[in-house]
Parts: sequence; structure tokens; C-alpha cells
Amino acid sequence: MSQATELVKGIDVVGPMQSEYQQILSPEALAFVAELASRFAPGVPQLLAGREARQAMVDAGQLPDFLPETKDIRDGDWKILGIPEDLRDRRVEITGPVDRKMIINALNARVKVFMADFEDSLAPSWDKVVQGQINLRDAVAGTIEYTNPANGKHYQLDDDPAVLIARVRGLHLKENHILFDGQPLPGALVDFALYFYHNYRALLKKGTGPYFYIPKLQSHLEARWWAQVFAYTEEKFCLQPGTIKVTCLIETLPAVFEMDEILYELRNNIVALNCGRWDYIFSYIKTLRNHPDRVLPDRQQVTMDKPFLSAYSRLLIKTCHRRGALAMGGMAALIPSKDPAQQQAILDKVVLDKELEARNGHDGTWVAHPGLADTAMGVFNDFIGSDLDNQLHISRDVDAPITAKELLQPCEGQATEAGMRANIRIAVQYIEAWITGNGCVPIYGLMEDAATAEISRASIWQWIKHGKSLDNGQLITADLFRGMLEQELEVVKQELGEARFDSGAFDQAAKLFEQLTTAEELADFLTLPGYQILTQETVS
Repeated sequence: MSQATELVKGIDVVGPMQSEYQQILSPEALAFVAELASRFAPGVPQLLAGREARQAMVDAGQLPDFLPETKDIRDGDWKILGIPEDLRDRRVEITGPVDRKMIINALNARVKVFMADFEDSLAPSWDKVVQGQINLRDAVAGTIEYTNPANGKHYQLDDDPAVLIARVRGLHLKENHILFDGQPLPGALVDFALYFYHNYRALLKKGTGPYFYIPKLQSHLEARWWAQVFAYTEEKFCLQPGTIKVTCLIETLPAVFEMDEILYELRNNIVALNCGRWDYIFSYIKTLRNHPDRVLPDRQQVTMDKPFLSAYSRLLIKTCHRRGALAMGGMAALIPSKDPAQQQAILDKVVLDKELEARNGHDGTWVAHPGLADTAMGVFNDFIGSDLDNQLHISRDVDAPITAKELLQPCEGQATEAGMRANIRIAVQYIEAWITGNGCVPIYGLMEDAATAEISRASIWQWIKHGKSLDNGQLITADLFRGMLEQELEVVKQELGEARFDSGAFDQAAKLFEQLTTAEELADFLTLPGYQILTQETVS
């Protein structure tokens, strides 16, 4: 419990105010937050209502399609404003939460870009959100250091760190600890405002700039809202239009039908689109939840060579390159192994995945661990070479037009008992970590974030709703799921040990998982009820 503190008119800070937070949550910074809130926060509920209205149409039987009213934009001959020099070569990017040690290791990794994440790989507790802003401020200043208290190992930045991009939260997530006129602010506005305000001068002085990743867009109207935020900010701080640069993740099914329009709305600021493929699979399930002919099999079978995902990747590349924007590939979530045979198998998987992306024409890709950077870099070096920064020259104009039918094509495969049990074990472990403050979790050799848990629980929900059967003939029911959940909790307990299990929040995680998976309606995001659990002790 905490006492609200009004440092700026209209803004109440609800949450413990440690002394080191006062520089980040200064009156000047919060005044900028208040300005953005007064102008732009009222538009967010309207955008979210638009999502619900479009989803209701799909639920009623109308499949997503390209918008007839924006055909002129898709057919028009226009390009984005341009790409800064330090963002033209993005052949390998690393991602991770805004943890202090993580930031140093990621910026020092042999990659081109580090995406510092306030979204899917961060459980946004009050301390982690504010400490993350402190960490990024110190990283931009070049003063960030960390000493591991357990072994005394010291970490600091190398001379030539990667380019820094901050990913803000999605529009659906609120920041319960900063209120404007008594209401929680959109977390995205808080993340954007604080990072921009504290760092734009130092970034520009270093020859880079205030760069952002925007997640989970569902329409060009949401892109237009962001464009207005950026334009207002640039004008307020007397910056050239287009100083703020942004990469948007295309990780929802509705957004794939509006990529041209999203690029157009953000044409002064945007430099790239990214294939956020794990969230995209989740969005495919969520959007088409009422369509029994679109049920996905085990997520392990839903790979990028499947027709609907291949069409998504190729359309993103074609759309971006036509408009002068980069087309970023997806995540290699594997974690290196100390066992030589396992390590070679891991690297072979990474090579296959990245060769597919590079061959399609992607300009770069993501890795979750520094140990995969050299492998991914080697693949993209082979395709891009040393004379070019990217693959913008690959137009894919000779391809046949990609249709809505291809983007929505059902995926072959089956629900299996092994796959369902794996979903349960992984989701329970991830949810337990998230509600106790950790959003980036190594599980069974993969670095998992919220997207994995979302796919896991949505898949099982979908199988139950549409009466699917497992490969062994068992009908998938809520009762079957509950029985497996109980059994797999015991497996997790054996794997982790009683002490770790009993000291954790696994029962609470399992309860939330069960509620979401057996509910009559598919919940939009597990992080919404998860956030209430995460913040219950710091919000009065």
C-alpha cells in the first residue's frame, strides 16, 4: 500500500518513491507525461473499442480482409521519409528486458541493435518500470555499470555498443502507479514519455536518436494515434519532423491486412516493420476463435514454412521494400547448451530458420541470447554481403499477389497429448514467473516471454471450444485439461524440487491458467489479470 503523491497538477504517483526514482519522476518529466496524457490518453479507450467492434464482426462470421476504403493508399506511389544511417544495417538484433546486467550484456553483444523491452519480456512491476528507465538513462549516458553481489563480477559498456531501441508497452496495458485525473495512464505513454524526455538530447548528441519499437498494433488508426504523439513531441521540443524513429511489430492478424496503411500513417517516423511471429500465432487463434475450420495444431507444428505464416512473412517484406522500409524477421528463442551435440543441434536449427528469413528477403532478425548472435550474423552476412546494409533491393514484385485467403489458410497438423502437456508445463512456469516479477524466463532450452504462454493457453481453449480430439483419440474437454493440469503441476514440482515449488506461486499461477483456459470467452491477454496480481501490494 502506498500514499499518492501529486508532484505535478493532475498527476498522482501511486507507488513507493525511492530517492533514486526522483530524477526519473521529476516534476519536469511528469509535466511532459501530463501533457501527453491530456491530449492523447482519451483516445486510447476509443481505439480499444474499435478492436472489440472489429472482433465482433469476425466472431459473427466476417473474415479479416484488406480494407476497401484505403485501396488508394495501397495502390499509391509513396515512400517513407527515410532511415537514419545507424538504423540501415540491422541484420541481427538482440532483445531482452530492461534489467541492468541484461542491458550491458546486450549492448556489448556482437549485434547491430539491442531492443530494450518494457513489454512482453518484462513483468511491469513498479520497481522494474522505474529502474528500467534509470538503467536506460545510464546506458545512453555511457555510465551504466553493474557488479554481481554474488561473485563480484563487474560489467560495463564496451567502446562500440549496439544501437539502442526501446520497446514500450502495448496500448491495452495500463500503468497503475501513475494516475492522471485519478485514472491509470496507458503504460505505452508513460514508457515513451520518460525514455524520450530523459534521453533525446544525449542520443542526438551521440549521432543516434530516440528510437522506439511499437508492439501489438491492430489497425492504421492506432498507427495514426502514435504519429500524432510523435508529431506533437517533435514540435514541443523543436525537433525536425521525423527525428523520432519507430519500428512497428506486425504481430496481430488484423494488422497484416493494414501494413501499407500503417506505414503511410507513420511515414515521417517509421523505418521498419517486424514479424512478431509468436504473438502473430496467438493473434491468429484469438481473432479466428469462433471459426472451427481455423483451429491450429500443437504450436510446435506451427512453423514459418506453413503457408499462412510464409504468406505473412513474404507480404511484409514486399510491402516494406516497396515503401523504402526495412523488413525485420522473427525471434530465435533457443538458448545455447554446454553439451557439444546439443549445441550443434541448436545452431543447426538457428541456421535453417535464419536462412529461410534471409532467402525470403528479410533485412535482419532477432536472437534472444548473445550466444546465437554469431550464427545468425553469419547467415545474414552470406545473403547481404559486406557492400550492402540490407536487402531493400529485393522487391518480390515478381511474386503473385498475396491474398486474404493465403493469409488465413488453415494449418495442417494435430493436437497431441504430448503437445498439450508441454503447453501446460510451460504456461504454468511462465505465469508463475510473471506474476512474481520475471517476464523473461528460460524454460526447457528456450528463452520464453509472454507470447508463449498466450499461445499455450489459447490453443487449449480453442481445442476445448471446438471439441477437438488428441492424437490418442481423447476428446479435449475442460475436465481433461484440469486433470492434466494437476498431473503436470506434479511434474513441474519434481523437476524444480519441492523447496522451489513450495516457495513459489505455482498454485496461484495454475488457478489463473485454469480460469483463462476454461472460460466461456477467450480473454484478450493473460497479462491483464496477471498485472492485477503483480501490482496488488504496490497500489493502494
